[in-house]
Order: sequence, then C-alpha cells, then structure tokens
Amino acid sequence: MICTRAPVTVSRYYPLVTNSVLTTRLCSDIVLHVHPPSPFGFAGGSTGVNPPALGVGMSTDDELAADISGPTVPRMILGNQLHRFREAASISPDRAGYEIRASRSKISRMENGRVGFKERDVADLLDLYGVTDEETRAGLMMLARQANAPGWWSKYGGDIMTDWFEEYLGLEAAASVIRAFELQFVHGLFQTEAYARAVTLLGNTSAPAEEIDRRVGLRLKRQDLLASSRPPQVWVVIDEGALRRPVGGRAVMRAQLNRLIEVAGLRHVTIQVVPFSRGGHAAAGGSFTVLRFGEDDVPDVVYIEQLTSALYLDKREDVDHYLEVMNHLSTEALTPVQTAQFLAGIIKET
Repeated sequence: MICTRAPVTVSRYYPLVTNSVLTTRLCSDIVLHVHPPSPFGFAGGSTGVNPPALGVGMSTDDELAADISGPTVPRMILGNQLHRFREAASISPDRAGYEIRASRSKISRMENGRVGFKERDVADLLDLYGVTDEETRAGLMMLARQANAPGWWSKYGGDIMTDWFEEYLGLEAAASVIRAFELQFVHGLFQTEAYARAVTLLGNTSAPAEEIDRRVGLRLKRQDLLASSRPPQVWVVIDEGALRRPVGGRAVMRAQLNRLIEVAGLRHVTIQVVPFSRGGHAAAGGSFTVLRFGEDDVPDVVYIEQLTSALYLDKREDVDHYLEVMNHLSTEALTPVQTAQFLAGIIKET
C-alpha cells in the first residue's frame, strides 16, 4: 500500500520529506525512509494525524542539531514517531509502559518530547511495535542519541539552570512563532546587557559576580536566535509599565528603549505597546508566552513563568484561551508604527 500527504514539518531544522513513500506490510511493520534535510526551510502544514511518518529529514550531524536547539527538536520528532508507530500497531500506552518497565505517564511524556530517551527503551518499543526495517531503526536510534545531547545552555552550569527553564530554552529555540505578553520587564530576547544584568541582580542579590556573569551570558546567548538563518516570527506585546520602570537606572533604561526600536526594525519581529490610556486589559494577571511549531502534530505550548517554577499548558482549550487574550491585546495595543513613536517619546522623557 502506498500513501502520500501534503507537506508538513516538525521544526525549522528537521523538515519532513513530503514526496517519500510509506509502505505497510502488516499494519505494524512500517518502513520509514530517512532523507537528508531540505535546504528550503519549512512549508505549509497538514490537517489531522496520519499513519506513521512518510519520511523524516534528519540531520546526520549530532553536534549541529545540539548547537541549534539542543535536544528539544529531536525529542519532539522521536516522540511523534513513536506515538504514530504505537497507534498503527494498536498498542495501548499501558502496554508500551509495561514493555519498558515504566508507567503510562512516562510513555505520554516520551511521546510529547518532554523527556530524554534511553536507547534501550526505544529499541524495546520498536520491537513491540513491529518496526524491523534496519534503516528506520537506525534513524530513530540516531534521534535518541541527539535527544540526550546537551543543549548550548549546558556550558553555563547546572547551578543556574533549573529543569523548568531548560525546557523553555529548548522550546523557544525550536519554535516557528513566539507570541508573548510582558507585564513587568522587557522580553528576554530584546534585553541589552546592562538591562539584563539589572534584572538578574533583582532576583540574585547575594550571588557572586561570577555567577551573575554566567546568568547574564545565558540571557544574551538566547538572542542568537534572532540573528539565525531561519529565525522564528516573534510578536511581543508590552505593557507601558514595563517601559516606565527604570530598571538599572535612567541611562540603562534609555539604552534599552533604543534597543527595542532597533530590534522592531527586523522583519521577523513585531513589537506593540499597551499604553496606560487603554485602561485595564485581559492580561493584567501576568506575563505569558505562546510557542507554535512548524508541525501540526506538535501542539502549541503556553509558558507561564513563576518565581520558582513554570507552567506549561498544551491542552487545546487552554491554548485557545491564551491566544484569544493575546489577540485582544494586539487589537488594544498601539500599532507597530505608533509603538516606535511612543518609545521615542518615552526616551525623550527619560
């Protein structure tokens, strides 16, 4: 049996090949053809969930994948593939969990790309799902190794990196669209070094200078994403209060406001301000970020940072609620052109 479907991608870095052929012999015996990545970025999306993948464009360079987005993208791809193979084989999550001496929830976390993968577990699951093609198994085992590779942030030290923020860094680097609302501070992707240092000191008043330097370096390294060859679309709405609060002092804030005007000139960046004159708004409760990926089978994720932890929401009803709030904010906010003029006005007053 031969199947085809419309172009889809898992991420900007691992496009799915769309003209490949899926051959099924016995429902659970699936041949997955592995191809090199496309040089043309991602295009389009599919509707609905199809049987296990047509073909995955995988980088054969483990280090390249880790440098771009750490283990997050390989985890998402591998989890997606394992989910499809399990569904095609009519295996329940409980049965899959039993096979690798784990729980149903562990299978869910694996398929959602939220955890690393033991190569032995992947091999056992492929046996259970009846995946015997050597090329297919080799490609998926390579993904398992990439999924355990350290991210670029690992060099900054585990003492300043929490698990919940490490997950966000991977998701941010893998996203094709980032939409955020900022109530208190300028978004991390737009911060100057001096502003980032001032923000870091607010929550780490007793930390040694060396630790502060590493924390600031981590914040600034995130911004490489904006200058990458295929950057995400970044759309940020900022409350006026975040711009009026002189974090680091007047000179630091003035430079930060100029930086916002500069970065807003990038074609993949949109910045809007909600001025005080608009009154209250639906997001007055706090900042949040919505991350969207290039593959329909990978759900949008809402990220809400707290003082000592973070929430990750991917249920459709939760995501839809936050997207509705974000859309209202974008309507209430100044246009990008008005925002640039507004920022220039605040600079004159600062």
